[in-house]
Amino acid sequence: MQLRNSASRYGLISMVLHWGVALAVFGLFALGLWMVSLDYYDPWRKAGPDLHKSIGLVLMGAMLLRLLWRFVSPPPPAPANHGALTRLAAKLGHLALYLGLFAVMIAGYLISTADGAGIPVFGLFEVPALLSNLPDQADVAGEVHFYLAWGLVIFAGLHALAALKHHFIDRDATLIRMLGRKA
Repeated sequence: MQLRNSASRYGLISMVLHWGVALAVFGLFALGLWMVSLDYYDPWRKAGPDLHKSIGLVLMGAMLLRLLWRFVSPPPPAPANHGALTRLAAKLGHLALYLGLFAVMIAGYLISTADGAGIPVFGLFEVPALLSNLPDQADVAGEVHFYLAWGLVIFAGLHALAALKHHFIDRDATLIRMLGRKA
């Protein structure tokens, strides 16, 4: 399988980044829902958020890499059967997913650095607090993070449903290309 995207399909790097980000987003969402239900004495009360933050920061790096990769190896053009409205919806949908992801991660960063402390990443290194001590930073960023996370997961679900619609109803190559098969 080729590493770069071609005119007919996505390359291995794009596919790994796409599916890895999808897995991380849904995993982080589930972890986030679970960890807010933990009581004070649960041993995961500290470990859960630490894991969530570490994965979130790795996801931020993956998203920056993914954004760079789109310029290095542009995605294949839309299938020929997609009309102008479908192409526009796809572009706007992908833009919304990218912006939503970055907004969720920035809000999470602002929650975690509100007290001025950096964020350790799996105990290997620490991401410094560049912006902290804003009025109600943790509370405001927490609300934003919560609602954006829900919106992102719902929108990602709609994105998946659209891919399934293209595959099963339209019978076009939209989904097949992201699975590494030729259109």
